[in-house]
Amino acid sequence: MVDRWMMSWRQTLALIRKELQALFKEPANRIILFVPVLLQALLYGYVATYDLHDTPFAVLDESHSAESVQLLGHVEGSPLFKRAATLTSTSQIAGVVDDGEALFVLSIPADFAQRLAQGQTAPVQVIMDGRNTVTAGLAGAYVSSIVTSWNARRAQAAGSSTAGSVTVVSRAWYNPNLDSRWSLMPTLVASLSLTQTLLLAALSVAREREQGTFDQLLVTPLSPAQILVGKAVPAVLIGLLQSSVILVIIRFWFGIPMAGSVAVLYAGLLVFTLAAVGLGLSISALSLTMQQAMLYTFLLIMPLMLLSGMITPVRNMPEVLQLATYANPLRFGVLIAREVYLEGAGLADIAPALVPLVVTAAITLPLAGWLFRNRLS
Repeated sequence: MVDRWMMSWRQTLALIRKELQALFKEPANRIILFVPVLLQALLYGYVATYDLHDTPFAVLDESHSAESVQLLGHVEGSPLFKRAATLTSTSQIAGVVDDGEALFVLSIPADFAQRLAQGQTAPVQVIMDGRNTVTAGLAGAYVSSIVTSWNARRAQAAGSSTAGSVTVVSRAWYNPNLDSRWSLMPTLVASLSLTQTLLLAALSVAREREQGTFDQLLVTPLSPAQILVGKAVPAVLIGLLQSSVILVIIRFWFGIPMAGSVAVLYAGLLVFTLAAVGLGLSISALSLTMQQAMLYTFLLIMPLMLLSGMITPVRNMPEVLQLATYANPLRFGVLIAREVYLEGAGLADIAPALVPLVVTAAITLPLAGWLFRNRLS
């Protein structure tokens, strides 16, 4: 019995050793096993952070009093915040929030000092960018704690607990209740569509190459441009169809109101999907097998997600990674979805986000067409 068990164990060990040798024999396998984990761990460490460092904010001080200057000094004295703009009227608030120049605006009313002198409560307003619920909520909480500390010091200096105090009134634009679902769900219109579209396009040519039918396609009267269009259009249509399904769920199932135009949103999604399909077809043209195409796609999807600004704002990332996001179509797809759906942005407003997508499509689609003919097997 013991001998039989030992023989069975040795046979199992031999099979394990054989599988490990087969797994690590190929250099490509060694790269696939370790490089993605290494890159993703580094990206998570640098990108997936909600810490506030030099968070930009704007100030609208209508009081211009010694008290308001003191309060602003305490806020600016925190290493968490950096004043990015000084406003002179309420009409300027929309601009700095819309453009992402400031995460929040600290508004001090004209009667601020007067209320404090009379022992009354003096409210200050924190107008936050509700498109990034987590960071906006953290910033609002930190401002409240700074104000509470300033109130305590002022009361101690006055020697009275009945001295006027400051209260913080928070208001979130584009997401009144700072509901994380409002911030996240519109981004799924781009991100979920990208995952499926990229995989579908990546498998397109690789599948035919593996089956041996792609070479037959190349000797037909069809030009590389016709083959490219024939491969790209179905993927684009399916990508837009998936975006439509997600959009209907967001609007009618979860009841998140849409502020912008459906036509503008689809115009942006069309350009975004073209860029995604170009990327997928380039991967497919480079891959010799479907397995390679799938591995390359899954290797690419995680960095695209992390560098999109969908979970954490791009401005929280190191500067090198912020530059890298310009090559990421998902960053601009997410931006378009949020701006149109939550802000009601028009075509002129999203035009700056369309430019990088057009550049990506203009590079990847011709590259895929060239690789169809010139990729060596």
